[in-house]
Amino acid sequence: MNNLPDLYAESVDPGVQCTSCEAICCRLTVVLMPDDHVPSWLIHRDLHGMETLAKGEDGWCAAVNPNTSGCTIYEDRPAICRKYAMGSPSCRDERHKWYGASIPTAVHLL
Repeated sequence: MNNLPDLYAESVDPGVQCTSCEAICCRLTVVLMPDDHVPSWLIHRDLHGMETLAKGEDGWCAAVNPNTSGCTIYEDRPAICRKYAMGSPSCRDERHKWYGASIPTAVHLL
C-alpha cells in the first residue's frame, strides 16, 4: 500500500474554476492518441502524420462552442483533455500567460 502524499493533487488550487475562465486550455495543442475517438472533421494531420485536434482560424480548438466556451465533444474528448486538471499548476500557468498577474478565480465572480 502506498501512503505517500499525492503532490500533484495537493498542488491543485480549488479556487481556480473553469467557470471563471475563457477556456484558455482550449488553445493548447492536443495530440491525439490511438484510443481517442473524435469526429474526423476535428482531426488535423500534419506533414509527418501526427494527429491533433483541429483549431479554428482564431486559434481555439474547433470543438469549442464559441457561444458558451463549452466542449461540443465533452463525453468523447481526448485523453489529454480528460487528464488536464482544473486549477493544476499547468492550468494556472496558462492562465498567467493569458491574464497576466491576476488569475480570475471563483472568488472574483462574487
